[in-house]
Amino acid sequence: LNFAPFVPAILLASLVAGVPAGCFTALSAVVIVWWAYMPPTFQFAPLEAADIDRIQLFLLAVSVLIWFSHLCRTIARMRAQ
Repeated sequence: LNFAPFVPAILLASLVAGVPAGCFTALSAVVIVWWAYMPPTFQFAPLEAADIDRIQLFLLAVSVLIWFSHLCRTIARMRAQ
């Protein structure tokens, strides 16, 4: 649940500003969660295997979300022509 608040922000960023903004938002969300939410809090410590798995699953889910928003932007552009 550490990554849940960032999903709408990534969706909005990728819908409004495109794929690079969505990717940057996703990577910055990983860094923020690592720093602020994973113990020890407010420190960068080595990640455990479970934390790495959570990050990988988050990045997988977000990559599908960014791809979907790219498709929506492409369809909207095609309809506008």
